[in-house]
Amino acid sequence: MPRSHIIAGSEASLAAIPHGEEYRGGRPLPTPAKPTLSEIFSGNGRDACGVGFALSQARSDAPLLWVQDRMSLLETGRPFAAAINRDFIHVETRDARAALWAMEEGLRCPELGAVVGEIWGNPAALDFTATRRLAVAAEAHGVQAFLILFACLPNLSGARMRWRVESRPSLAHPYDDRAPGAPVWSLDLFRARGAPPGLWEAAGEADRLDLLPALRDQKLPSAEAPRRTA
Repeated sequence: MPRSHIIAGSEASLAAIPHGEEYRGGRPLPTPAKPTLSEIFSGNGRDACGVGFALSQARSDAPLLWVQDRMSLLETGRPFAAAINRDFIHVETRDARAALWAMEEGLRCPELGAVVGEIWGNPAALDFTATRRLAVAAEAHGVQAFLILFACLPNLSGARMRWRVESRPSLAHPYDDRAPGAPVWSLDLFRARGAPPGLWEAAGEADRLDLLPALRDQKLPSAEAPRRTA
């Protein structure tokens, strides 16, 4: 059985998640029609973009269940309560099999805002059957599930939406030119049921996600060839 403890964050924000200017293809960011399982692939544990993306999509008016297998805990560290900015229950498990079990059990509680799981690598327990069970449980009980996968290859899965998320240079800080502003993420939806794949760029906060306009490369001014002097 996994060990669990409760970490109390600050009061949850009740603001809805707004979507800003459409980034590419004239489409807003697709979201599931009902709670289901979404997979988020993040390159390594030093980049918290996957965690930030999951938080921006989760309900902010209810507590979260946060599950980590042992390797994710060692590589990425514990969730930081002040950054999550809402109440959550943190569960540590010895391996991926126990983490998937804890997530499925948590999805049976409709009072949760979301169930977030972190798994490292490609363990044998992370197969189509396990992810299919998570998707079915999320849809049956109306609780959104996010499975954040570090150093993991996108094998066969029952997830309804599968994202690759990478960090980009942050926005400018509104009050300090020398400080970083809001984080920016590159979002690649490479598989989804009921929605076409697409690419977006977005600025994220703990309880919102704003889409950014497409970045267009600017041509460098051509330099004139130096003239020879006699």
